[in-house]
Amino acid sequence: MSYSLHRSAVPGFIAMLGNLKAILDKAAAQKDEAALIEARLAPDMFALARQIQIASDAAKGAAARLTGTEAPAMPDTEASFAELKERCDKTIAYLETIDPAAFDAGADREVVITFPNGAGIRFDGTTFLTGFAVPNFYFHATAAYAILRVEGVDLGKADFLAHLAPFMFPPPA
Repeated sequence: MSYSLHRSAVPGFIAMLGNLKAILDKAAAQKDEAALIEARLAPDMFALARQIQIASDAAKGAAARLTGTEAPAMPDTEASFAELKERCDKTIAYLETIDPAAFDAGADREVVITFPNGAGIRFDGTTFLTGFAVPNFYFHATAAYAILRVEGVDLGKADFLAHLAPFMFPPPA
């Protein structure tokens, strides 16, 4: 089987967005949602809601840039766990519409990221996905998980990697 950009990224995006929804459910059962929405790891880092918004943006942005299409607009106004979970659902639904062949065809596509200050980065599609989009997605997903952990939500690595549960087997007797 040849290397597939789609297979190396999109299933992971979908799985982790589902895991983020599940950890929000655990957090809601244990702590005050209003306090957690604004919680952050450090004063100069984004709060929980923004971390999930950016993870969503990274996943849908990668798909759009590599396929040469427009990602669905999401206004970054989520202020509750229900709204954040809905955003994850919308992102997953979009990712599920992406044609793997069109995604893979973006390997050599030029991708330009321009920052608010006007500076930017120019990539080929493969370098964009593997060197920027995937690490950026997991950075923000991990930050969301870490915010909830530091705020005392009872989470563990099994929650972060919950999508692997179907592949688990018991230890030998």
